[in-house]
Amino acid sequence: METAGADRGADGAPKHYPGKMTAYVFLACLVASSGGLIFGYDIGISGGVTSMDTFLSRFFPSVYAKEKEVVETNQYCKFDSELLTLFTSSLYLAALIASLFASVITRKFGRKMTMLGGGFIFLVGAVLNGAARNVAMLIIGRILLGVGVGFSIQAVPLYLSEMAPAKLRGMLNISFQLMITVGILFANLINYFTDKIAGGWGWRISLGLAAVPAFIMAGGSLFLPDTPNSLLARGKEDEARAMLRRIRGTNDVGPEYDDLVAASEASKAIENPWSTFLERRYRPQLVMSVLIPTLQQLTGINVVMFYAPVLFKTIGFGGTASLMSAVITGLVNMVATFVSIATVDRLGRKKLFIQGGIQMILAQFILGTLIAIKFGTAGVANISRGYAIVVVVCICVFVSAFAWSWGPLGWLVPSEIFPLEIRSAAQSVVVVFNMAFTFIIAQIFLMMLCRLKFGLFFFFGAMEVIMTAFVFFFLPETKGIPIEEMDRIWGEHWYWGRFVDAGRNRVMQMTSTNV
Repeated sequence: METAGADRGADGAPKHYPGKMTAYVFLACLVASSGGLIFGYDIGISGGVTSMDTFLSRFFPSVYAKEKEVVETNQYCKFDSELLTLFTSSLYLAALIASLFASVITRKFGRKMTMLGGGFIFLVGAVLNGAARNVAMLIIGRILLGVGVGFSIQAVPLYLSEMAPAKLRGMLNISFQLMITVGILFANLINYFTDKIAGGWGWRISLGLAAVPAFIMAGGSLFLPDTPNSLLARGKEDEARAMLRRIRGTNDVGPEYDDLVAASEASKAIENPWSTFLERRYRPQLVMSVLIPTLQQLTGINVVMFYAPVLFKTIGFGGTASLMSAVITGLVNMVATFVSIATVDRLGRKKLFIQGGIQMILAQFILGTLIAIKFGTAGVANISRGYAIVVVVCICVFVSAFAWSWGPLGWLVPSEIFPLEIRSAAQSVVVVFNMAFTFIIAQIFLMMLCRLKFGLFFFFGAMEVIMTAFVFFFLPETKGIPIEEMDRIWGEHWYWGRFVDAGRNRVMQMTSTNV
């Protein structure tokens, strides 16, 4: 059978279902997007505490001793420690594994239950980290935080895309990325102030306060409705129709409901969504689910945001100055995300991808040149206040470009292109590759900085050239197209059409044979 996406207007244009943005949908999406808070808070808080002297001296004394050496020490290698990178990157490995289990929970019990479970597990991890007595407690806590993150980023983007009306799906889905940036900003602010606490225990507050966004997510999930798509997938047809009427603000939901039912029936006919996802007709979605999250991490953004305080210390900022610089980049990150929210459903995804990519390329090459001029390959230099400000400005230009392009769109586009029958499995692939490359980059960044020196920024700049070209040639525009119709854009694409048409013809032949 053919999926509902093939049923569209006679002129081939995408359908426009009746309905409007309702306060109910807005509030539900706002609460669900709080899943981004826990991810963002962790990104910001971990990089900050690993730049605090009291934290390093207690848990990573060898790194602390190297940091306190005289300026003639190679600045590129001051923080190169396998144990330190294990602490920071263990979360992403845990999130990777957890997302595979979360896909089953999302499919069988709904997006709401997945978010609830993720919030509770993250809460336990936050308590462990705040009360840590040794490195083992820190890493166990980080692993639990990772499980919570894996559950949340598996469920939240799907939830937002399914609840939102098609014409506003981009704006509402990007609220997840906005919450990530809010979490990073608040984490950076908290680090800045807790670092000043006398007695050297401020890092406990920084780590322990991760319980706040976890509580918001877990508590909020208790009151969230489930999506019509998820209700249908679990056989709750009447509830799904009632929910669709409520979130669209109209009783005239027949066409959209019929398409959801057709997609749900196609989903139920699939015994193994993982093997189905590997079929030729889903080749475009498979490639995007692998490359978009992978390329998102190869922009180097998590290096900048996660290690911002360490990076600023490395290039000569003082401890407090490095934390304040991280606050500045966090603020830029959040504000620039509003640009994406305001333009994504008007300009489209592809234009933002390309514009942001070009801006990131320029920023990375300029940043690499600035550091090369001052530090060279020896890694020894003192930088003036003016020079440091120029470096921060370049980093802010890079962060702003990411914040309105690859940051939000890296989550939005994958969440809106998957048909229901493979949606949970495909989203798991997105999370796995996102977390895998986040883990790899976090694990090797300090080593790469030590070995490649300023060349690391040129490396990420080259990656951004590749990803911008990929988007230009291979990503079709998805703006305003209902999720159930998304197969149309692949069938019309100059390259992907050969896979989609071949797969559709094969399915139709099998169906006619069985009649």
